[in-house]
Amino acid sequence: MSTPNSSSKNTNAFFAQAAISFGIALLTMIFAILYLPVDPWIRAFLGLGTMFLTTSCFTLAKCVRDAQENQYVVSRLDQARVDKILAEHDPFRSVS
Repeated sequence: MSTPNSSSKNTNAFFAQAAISFGIALLTMIFAILYLPVDPWIRAFLGLGTMFLTTSCFTLAKCVRDAQENQYVVSRLDQARVDKILAEHDPFRSVS
C-alpha cells in the first residue's frame, strides 16, 4: 500500500507562475479577439468559446483535485484499518 507523499505540495512560486501564465494567456486571447479584423458576430463567437474553454478548464481542474483528495482519504482509511489490525494482533497468544 502506498502512502501519499507530503513533499508533492506545490510551492508558492509554482502557484504564482501558473496564475501569471493563465492570466497572460487569457488576456492575450481577449486582446486578439478584440483586434481581429472580422465581423462583430465572429468576435462574439470566439469570445464565448474562450469563456467556455476557461470555465471548462477550471471545472476539470477541480474534478481532478477532488478525485485526488478522495483517493488520499481512502488510502488513509485503509492504512488506519491495517494499523489497527496490526496493533491488536498478538503473535505470542496461544491458539485454543
